[in-house]
Formats: sequence, structure tokens, C-alpha cells
Amino acid sequence: MKKIRVQDAVGMKLCHDITKVIPGEFKGRAFSRDHIITTEDIEELLKIGKEHIFVWEENAGEIHEDEAAVRIAKAVEGVNIVHTEPQEGKTILQATTRGLFKINSPLLREINSIESVTVTCRPNNYTVKDGDKLAAARIIPLVIKEEKIKQLEELCRARGPVFEVKPFKRLKVGIMVTGSEVYKGRVPDKFGPVINKKLKPYAPEILGQVYCPDDTSIMNETIASFLEKDADLIILTGGMSVDPDDLTPGAIKNCGAKVVTYGAPIQPGNMFMLAYHKKTALVGVPGAAMYYKTTVLDVVLPRIFAEDIMTKDDFIEMGEGGLCLGCEVCKYPICYFGRS
Repeated sequence: MKKIRVQDAVGMKLCHDITKVIPGEFKGRAFSRDHIITTEDIEELLKIGKEHIFVWEENAGEIHEDEAAVRIAKAVEGVNIVHTEPQEGKTILQATTRGLFKINSPLLREINSIESVTVTCRPNNYTVKDGDKLAAARIIPLVIKEEKIKQLEELCRARGPVFEVKPFKRLKVGIMVTGSEVYKGRVPDKFGPVINKKLKPYAPEILGQVYCPDDTSIMNETIASFLEKDADLIILTGGMSVDPDDLTPGAIKNCGAKVVTYGAPIQPGNMFMLAYHKKTALVGVPGAAMYYKTTVLDVVLPRIFAEDIMTKDDFIEMGEGGLCLGCEVCKYPICYFGRS
């Protein structure tokens, strides 16, 4: 690139976008790359604070910020993601479907360790919809050594893309509301409506909602019945504490499911349980879900509907960012809750 005075640039072509900022009113592109400077442009450029501009000079081994941004975007984007044309030196990555945004975090850290390369994004395991902005890619200078972009591209070829969106699947779901007090009609069911409301955005196939007393044999039979119906997810509510008459964890274990966690460092929802019986996820939901608007269940459901198999480490990591502040106006998921 060559730096020249604005007054000497009439008839020359810009090699980068020029941004204009009016505090509180506007921030955007004032002059586009490849714009040919006219006499009338000089005063506006000076008002923006540009006493010099850059014009392109061929320099072997260097590439322009726009080309770099596109190549970075193509390297890091995975399935169900597209990128925009560069503007002001950056590209935006967008979702093409509703689902769960997944990040290869170690690879992203390595890419951002390459000097002058920046890739920024939403948090991992974030629920997104078609058209949502996911990430942005750009370089810091106007040009960069091509070898750095090639290094990034090779990393992604070797270790896969950095980002993907896993679409939500229509799962078969069985609901078990446990507790003799509800089963015998002593108190109205408060759990069922909560669970059905949280499931509604995923449009599942509900196999049934069954009320179970505090009777291990009946609970075992109900779980077995849902498994025979090829349930993808069985949600069991209540009976999740350590009291002797809280039988839900035992019923989950009795079906032969492999327990991922019973208890998690996240509040509300400490007594949460997740287990897998072959492909079927079994979830034990503690009573906090009846009271609090947002709990661990809201963090876990998107992952289950994206068929994202969770591990014990996933729950251990929830300790960082796992304390809900119970804001008067809940804005979840636009907050840190459940983000490690």
C-alpha cells in the first residue's frame, strides 16, 4: 500500500473501506473500497479525520483485509453457517437454521493466537435461529502476510471447522410427574405445565404424561413403558432430593441407564440428574423448576434436542457461570447463566 495526502488523491482508488462515526447516531461505511476519490470527497474525508488515504500497490506475499476476512470465514465456518461479503474489513458468519451453536474452543484459541488475526463469536452451546449473527472475522492491519492465513486454513483442514450449528430434532418425549400428593389429587400438578411450556419451542412428539405415586415398582414400569415406545427423552419431575422417600434417582438407575451426573454445580437446579439408556436421555428435574423461571433444565434441553451427548465434564464446567442472579426481568439466554 501507498500512503498519500487526501488533496493529492483525486482520481485514485481507495484500497479499504473508510468508516464514519457520529456518536450516538451513526457508525458505518462512508467510503467503500475501490471508490475513486473526487474533489468533492476531500472535505468530507478531512471531517472524518482522514488527512491521508491508502492506495493499493502490489506487494508479493501480502493480501488485503477483505480477502483475508473471506478466507478466514470460509476456513472457520462449518455446517449450517454462511458468511457475508466483507464490509469495513470484516465478514459476518450467520446461521442458516435453528439449532445449537457449537464451538471448537481449543481451535478458536489457537486461531486467535495467530498475530493480527481475530475471530469473535457468541458463547458455545447458544441457541440460535436462521439468520442470527454467530461470529465475525477480520485482521487488524489493512494487509497481512498470506502465510498467516495459510496457517489458519491448514489448522482448520487438519482439525475441522471452528463453528457449526446442530439443528434441533423432533424427539419423542415421555413425561413422568412423580409424587403421591399429586397422584392422589391432594395438590394440583404444578410441574406438568412448566415442563410442557419448556418443551413447546422444540415441537416434540409427546408420548404421554403419566402421574406416578412414590412407588418404585410403578415408576420402573412407567420408564420401561416409555422405553418400549422408543422415547428419545424421558423427563421425571420431583423426588430428586436426598430424602429417603425421594425415589426418582433410584428409578432412573433401575432401568439400567448410565448416570452422567446426579447433582451439578449450578443454581437453581443443584439436584439435577442426567442419564442415558442407549440413545434415550433420562432427566430428573428438581423442584426448583416449578419456582424459578430459568434453571439448569433450560441449559440442558437445547443440547438434548440437538442430540449433543453430554458428559460429566460438561456439568463440572457449569460451576463457572452457573449461579443465576434471579434478575427481576429474566433475559435468559442473553446472559452468562450456564456459560462456562
